Amino acid sequence: MPSVAVIGTRGYPSYYGGFETAVRNLAPHLADQGWDVTVYGRHESTKSSDPTRDPRIRSIDTWGMNTKSLSTLSYGFSSTLHTLRARPDVALVMNCANGYWLPLLRLAKIPTVVNVDGIEWERAKWGRIAKRVFRTGAKLTAKYGTTLVFDAREIASRWGSEFRREGEYIPYGGEFTDLDLPLEPGLTHRGYVLMVARFVPENTVSEFLEAAAQIADVADVVIVGSSGFGGMLDARAKDLASSNPRVHWLGHINDDSRLHSLWQHAGVYFHGHSVGGTNPALVQAMALGAPTLARDTPFNREVLGDGGVFVQPKPTEIAAAAKTLIADGPRLDQMSKRAATRALEHYTWQHVNERYADALSDCGHLESTRLQSSRSHRP
Repeated sequence: MPSVAVIGTRGYPSYYGGFETAVRNLAPHLADQGWDVTVYGRHESTKSSDPTRDPRIRSIDTWGMNTKSLSTLSYGFSSTLHTLRARPDVALVMNCANGYWLPLLRLAKIPTVVNVDGIEWERAKWGRIAKRVFRTGAKLTAKYGTTLVFDAREIASRWGSEFRREGEYIPYGGEFTDLDLPLEPGLTHRGYVLMVARFVPENTVSEFLEAAAQIADVADVVIVGSSGFGGMLDARAKDLASSNPRVHWLGHINDDSRLHSLWQHAGVYFHGHSVGGTNPALVQAMALGAPTLARDTPFNREVLGDGGVFVQPKPTEIAAAAKTLIADGPRLDQMSKRAATRALEHYTWQHVNERYADALSDCGHLESTRLQSSRSHRP
């Protein structure tokens, strides 16, 4: 029975972000294929009582520092130490920040498949030191990672030019449904503009909050997300919602069914993410047919193709485009169908899971072949 350890997420099952969504889908698939799966996580980030939890998946919480700058590194280190003792056949490592620990895994002859994530060292939320930490982690990932995974072709191109490394292109998937999900109370189908994002500068949150007051003149505005630790953007969203009855700030939502309903019934979904590859929230919105207005970036254009409308990150442009779109019902229906069709063609979890399973199998096989070859050539 081949074994895999998953390092670098908040655990299984967890609903925090893209990595956690991927693992919730991938881990049971690997178990179905005969893998022994262990997922490392963080205390209080997983739901042991979750009815969707697969009992075949071993979930292990390790120690770490729950701070903005040290959580990824500290939990990645403790998970790596446990992996060194467990000695799985292969490790799936999420986030190039964990590149610091890849030399330990290589020394232990544990091959690694590394999802490098986005271009973390360009995120506005990080200071100068943190950006240097991420970029150094990327260099170490390029040097010591056995197989690299890029969730967008644009990310693969960047790594090819900056670090001279190639790898596997594996995006994220979306969950599809033919059901009409229940509407959020007080909202109407195609009658509101939605934003779903973590409250960080590179997600265009500040610009959208400024645009929201103008959009609310013609439609409801629903804001999903928070910073996770309070701050200026949270305060602005709270003030906006309390002063305008057509603006609804729902904070962070862990309930997938509720979030999926918001995407399915949205008149316009604004996607402001600017740094990253194939964004899981964007793919999920497409799968549920959300007409999408996106910040104009190479990553968003790669994913949406002709299924979306693109704007510059300016409040006036965002507001004008959202107001124009939500007033055009036939166009919204057309955009919804295009987005769902594109998601079904390119972004299904079945395809994603199969690609990961192949990458893990090939990685373990290639590494064992390399080791056997090196031993055979010893004097």
